[in-house]
Amino acid sequence: MSDLYAQAVARMHALWQRVEQLSAGTLPVPQPVTFAQVLRTAQRGAGAALPVPISELIARVAREEGVDEALVRAVVQAESGGNPNAVSPKGAMGLMQLMPRTAEAMGVSDPFDPEQNLRGGVRLLKGLLNEFGDVRLALAAYNAGGPAVRQYGGIPPFAETRRFIQRVLQAWQGDER
Repeated sequence: MSDLYAQAVARMHALWQRVEQLSAGTLPVPQPVTFAQVLRTAQRGAGAALPVPISELIARVAREEGVDEALVRAVVQAESGGNPNAVSPKGAMGLMQLMPRTAEAMGVSDPFDPEQNLRGGVRLLKGLLNEFGDVRLALAAYNAGGPAVRQYGGIPPFAETRRFIQRVLQAWQGDER
């Protein structure tokens, strides 16, 4: 039975890679965490195009939630490259790469729904901006979690978090010009 499971996982991984290659304008994302995520993403990839372009959706949600559109766009670019079906090796999902518990806390029932994911991610970002009062600290908390920022009294010494902040700030500054 385990051989059949391994074969099914291998086939779904191959299908996942093919779906990603066929997605226009997106970069392949890391291998998903679970078989169910691979299947869900493959099914979504076969569906119709998004009814509203991502950039228009970002602009609308950012405006409605009161967060700088350029900053939201930079976070989306750094997190998922604009791929609403992205899944990280750690299990973060969608455009703003929400972890399952974070998505639930933000009221997101379908993290692969672009509007739900954006709205949940933007609300989280807005809360972090309000809590920390500094874009760099809010981005650090978005990536590493608020407890890590509080524990270290600033940006945690995690290379991944520091790279994330740098990518977002560069994209944000470029988008603001």
